[in-house]
Amino acid sequence: MNNPDLLATDPDLNQRPLADRIRPARIDEFFGQQHLLGVNKPLRQAIESGRLHSMILWGPPGTGKTTLAYLIAQTINAQFLTLSAVLSGVKEIRHAIDQAQRHRELHQQDSILFVDEVHRFNKAQQDAFLPFVEDGTVIFVGATTENPSFELNNALLSRARVYVLRSLDTDALLAIIGRALTDSERGLGKLAIDLPLELRKSLAQFADGDARRALNVLEICSDLAEPSADGRITITPDLLNEVLTGNLRRFDKGGEAFYDQISALHKSVRGSDPDAALYWMARMIDGGCDPLYLARRIVRMASEDIGNADPRALQLALNAWDTQQRLGSPEGELALAQAVVYLACAAKSNAVYVAYNAAMQDAQRYGSLDVPLKLRNAPTRLMKDLNYGEAYRYAHDEPDAYAAGEKYFPDAMPEKLYYQPAGRGLEQKIAEKLRYLRQLDQQAVSKKEVQDKDKTG
Repeated sequence: MNNPDLLATDPDLNQRPLADRIRPARIDEFFGQQHLLGVNKPLRQAIESGRLHSMILWGPPGTGKTTLAYLIAQTINAQFLTLSAVLSGVKEIRHAIDQAQRHRELHQQDSILFVDEVHRFNKAQQDAFLPFVEDGTVIFVGATTENPSFELNNALLSRARVYVLRSLDTDALLAIIGRALTDSERGLGKLAIDLPLELRKSLAQFADGDARRALNVLEICSDLAEPSADGRITITPDLLNEVLTGNLRRFDKGGEAFYDQISALHKSVRGSDPDAALYWMARMIDGGCDPLYLARRIVRMASEDIGNADPRALQLALNAWDTQQRLGSPEGELALAQAVVYLACAAKSNAVYVAYNAAMQDAQRYGSLDVPLKLRNAPTRLMKDLNYGEAYRYAHDEPDAYAAGEKYFPDAMPEKLYYQPAGRGLEQKIAEKLRYLRQLDQQAVSKKEVQDKDKTG
């Protein structure tokens, strides 16, 4: 609840929903709502001057109420506290107030208390805020999709200004879609997705002013589209139409968004809970999710969260995908269920996932370093004359089929240890082998140092 960094970069960034990753990082990136945030508009002036007041943000879903509240707190350097009226009661309200009071005593800073779906609080719960709004303990920011005149107490309304957020127009939605497609860090830029302007307009029209809805559909399309031979992903009219006309509303039964259920499935597998994993998979199938989309996600789970702790998981996931393609629905779903249960019960390791990300960072950091000459093949006389392959040690000719002390990184780059096997499953044995090989490396280095010293001595 305390000061969640909605925009922070974290190891699981790519696993967060696109709509969450692509949130604007500052007020200038906020699309739409120019009647509130345009130059010389009252809310913009209040934010820039740092003279904030309590407020109610009233608008339809997907218009940026939560993001705007966070950006306000960030801009004025205030602590950001959040409550959900669906999940919180008077106890949570008191806890948030205590945090705000302690923060002011320790840091002499304001706290913004953001209450999502504030209309769901009853009269007593709404009244609990009043003394602390009155004395300035918190700057109260409530978000609601319902008319505040009917849903909020007059006492609370009299202490807060109501700002009406409008459904996003087509231009704003096109700008948001364009940013999601081109942003390589937080969006889909690395995927090289082709989405023609006419299809972007169709998506914007379907979203009906809701940016979250547009981004959710875009993410689904990017997951379902098959990459071409050159790695580009093209979202075709047929694919977009299939997603737009699918039973997506039923997929949001009970108020949970599509991506929340995917996240719940993934986290249940990661948390080794086969029963919860099966439940979320069943919810998604029952809601009309394409089983092949689930199959792709399950393969990802096998690599990311299990990896070499149990390599059979990846093979089983691929087999389930193949079975689904061969049998179709509903017979194929049983194979997916089998894979989900196996993955949930398997030993867990994200060592390969972490190692790959670290190696990718170094590949980008060091640029195009030359391959050492000894590691290059020399199929021609010219290459041999240029010393390609010279001094290469063929591992199979060495004791234990291992060239102890040999280096394989570029000469201009320090050696790195990206892969740190977990002490679970097969990776436990992999870790033991790597420790042994590194001992051989150290012995070889020490031996060479002694030989070099004898030569110079």
